[in-house]
Amino acid sequence: MSSDLPSYDEAAAVVAAYCAELGRLRPLSECVELGLAAGRVLAQPLSADRDQPPFARSTRDGFACRAVEASKHGFLRLVGASRAGDAPAGPLPKGAAWEIMTGAPVPAGADAVMMIEHVELIGGQVRLLPPRKVKQGENIVAQGVQALAGDELLLTGTRIESAQIALAAACGYAALEVFTRPRVAILATGDELVPVESSPGPGQIRNSNAPMLAAMVAAVGGEPWVLPTAADNALSLDAALAQAAQADLLLISGGVSAGKFDLVEPALARAGARFHFTGVRIQPGKPLVFGELPRGRQAASHSHGKVRTLPFFGLPGNPVSSAVTFLLYAAPLLAALAGNLESGPRFAVA
Repeated sequence: MSSDLPSYDEAAAVVAAYCAELGRLRPLSECVELGLAAGRVLAQPLSADRDQPPFARSTRDGFACRAVEASKHGFLRLVGASRAGDAPAGPLPKGAAWEIMTGAPVPAGADAVMMIEHVELIGGQVRLLPPRKVKQGENIVAQGVQALAGDELLLTGTRIESAQIALAAACGYAALEVFTRPRVAILATGDELVPVESSPGPGQIRNSNAPMLAAMVAAVGGEPWVLPTAADNALSLDAALAQAAQADLLLISGGVSAGKFDLVEPALARAGARFHFTGVRIQPGKPLVFGELPRGRQAASHSHGKVRTLPFFGLPGNPVSSAVTFLLYAAPLLAALAGNLESGPRFAVA
């Protein structure tokens, strides 16, 4: 493997620098219903509309009490009961307890909850069984301990998943302002490729990279746009590159190696490409190409965030190499185009 090629870290730094430039451009945004927001990226911060939780609530079925009184193990008279959904009650009289269910508001004056498993209940009285004691705040979530009204809970650039949707719902957001999805053109090249539904002839294979990359693009937050397969000739490749000018990112699969019929790099050069690197010292994925194409004013005016050039990756044709290089290099750039704060790959040692 040629030592002239950049290492993974060197090539990743080039992509990261490009992502930083993209971060200075604010993508366009739109409002979507909360149920349709999964996988999108917040375009405005999400704030608490009231304290979270909005009232002190019990985390156990049991009896609200004053911790000092309950820990003396004397009987406390029951003076009321609350279940989840009831309005806060109280104040709790001295020497008294209040039956309470999980999630119910703690009555004013109570500072702890005795678990139902830990008490003795006789008639209208209850006591904590010795030698157990309770402390102030035990089995209670205090009002506002998670957030106060007006607190910013999610930043612009946060990717929305199930946990963020739950938080938005708790704060009363029926819809969210999110960045529009960047459009990603996917161009598979090669005379040997036939559509998925076709029966391949001798020497032919089905085009598996295009649907694979489309699924990967959608998972990162992009809108996949699969272009017709380009044949291994200059005319077909030039036409495909011209069509892709309306996209926000171009992924080209195949044709980037050094073989006689690997014609993608010459086609990119004819289109005025600026190459940031043409190969990386990794395996698999060595033939990876990264650069940007110029495009006319009209194409730029329709692009995501008004990017005046079209970034592209020439991915190897081998499906494993194509997937690996997408995840390492194209996915972070796509995340940056989508306005996502977390635009780098994550690694784990197993």
